[in-house]
Amino acid sequence: MKKITYGLILATLVSLPAQAEWVLNGDQSALSFVSTKAINVAEVHKFAELSGGVGADGMVRISIDLASVDTSIELRDERMREMLFNTAEYSTAEISAQVDAAELADLSAGQSVDMMVEGILTLHGETRPLMMSVVVARSGDSNLLVMSKKPVVVNAPEFKLAEGVEALRAIAGLPSIGLAVPVSFVLAFDQG
Repeated sequence: MKKITYGLILATLVSLPAQAEWVLNGDQSALSFVSTKAINVAEVHKFAELSGGVGADGMVRISIDLASVDTSIELRDERMREMLFNTAEYSTAEISAQVDAAELADLSAGQSVDMMVEGILTLHGETRPLMMSVVVARSGDSNLLVMSKKPVVVNAPEFKLAEGVEALRAIAGLPSIGLAVPVSFVLAFDQG
């Protein structure tokens, strides 16, 4: 395994040819998270809108549309947009990285590699590094998959979201909502 600085899931794009531009395929990608309420009730949610890619210079950017949160309950989605994420002020979460695209340029179609990645996440006006264990698979000459090998834990207080979690807990009449949220992803990239 190799450590790559500043590149959440996207640093794994070092397997791409140095001058290639890659576009995130939002229809083929998924980012989900687990919330825990009342101590032992876990539910899986997702964000439906992801966009971004990696430029020829190795600059990677991924944007998560926070208004696209999907918990399968419309009222809860609305409350999360307004009370937790405050999408009127913070509409997206952003992941950015500068990667060395030549480092794994020899990864051929059908091959994969495990990596430890240090990523930078900006959410709710706060920026924090996150370590991730990912698998990068070259699924074809012009396709790449980046998958979380282990969930990434996002701690709500680090992103000033604890107050929003408490507001959701209170309005739903729950005894608790967990502040540590496991996040998993599968990101598909197509050569642009």
